[in-house]
Amino acid sequence: MSIVRWGLIGCGDISQKRVAPALRDLPDVDFVAVNRARAELAEEFARKFGARKWYANWQELLADPEIDAVYIATPVHLHAEQTIAAAEAGKHVLCEKPMALNVEECDRMIAACQANGVKLGIAYYRHFYPVIARIKELIAAEEIGQPVLAQINAFEWNDMQPSDPRYWFLTKAKSGGGPMMDFGCHRIEVLINIFGPINRVQAFTDALLFTREVEDSSGAFFKFEDGARATLTVTHAAFESQDTLDIFGSKGSLHVSVLNRGDLIIKTASGDRTESHPPHSNIQLPSIKDFTQAILENREPQVDGIVGREVARVEEEIYKA
Repeated sequence: MSIVRWGLIGCGDISQKRVAPALRDLPDVDFVAVNRARAELAEEFARKFGARKWYANWQELLADPEIDAVYIATPVHLHAEQTIAAAEAGKHVLCEKPMALNVEECDRMIAACQANGVKLGIAYYRHFYPVIARIKELIAAEEIGQPVLAQINAFEWNDMQPSDPRYWFLTKAKSGGGPMMDFGCHRIEVLINIFGPINRVQAFTDALLFTREVEDSSGAFFKFEDGARATLTVTHAAFESQDTLDIFGSKGSLHVSVLNRGDLIIKTASGDRTESHPPHSNIQLPSIKDFTQAILENREPQVDGIVGREVARVEEEIYKA
């Protein structure tokens, strides 16, 4: 195999902005088909991004023998069903985050992919940010000594109304939770990527401002197996947007004021210095590229189902707390 033939299930905002352009632009990809419930919009989407086929029914897309792999970009409550069906159809699966509503669903997804000999990846695209790789290099080189504490703030104002087509994000049965599930999961993956396994979780989740069935604000405290600690705070209710990562060590500290931008300040006894490690212009493309290469090279993707399950486990502990 020298090329991977892809299908896309779900043509929402993320697919429009990032996933479909990546499937169109990557050299080792043949963008075969898309699925969208409204057939006329599916055709429009396919023609816009160069897919040859379109389906109103995702089961029909999975039955297409031309397709090797699928990107699942649907609401969270559909991930397990669609991933298991894709695996049983012999398709490799790259699934949107969060992986599923709970760990039990993650386990069924992993088991189905293993049983059918297909690969499973989860689209935690911040795993591929150059600034994260640089931070790991600096920590490994003991540039800031022993890491002691990390802090992440992820704040965005979101007063979404029921008329919004994306309101499912605030429906617990479909999303699993509020901002901690939606974008807090990304930051949990970042912390696990940098520091390794989490073995203790303390947390709060509350609707501090809005009346809704999921939280609008949440905070968590993590203890890692290597001894470091971290705090993660997320909210839909703050006026000021934040996307920060700060790591404090025994001999210095690392500061990223906007994670999606990649500017890094390194503070040590020898002084402060600034580096810039911006992400790809299409922040989702490196994740899709790695998964495509994993299929072609017959290896595991960098962010596999085990990573997705671990994030889901931590999320479960946060909501139980």
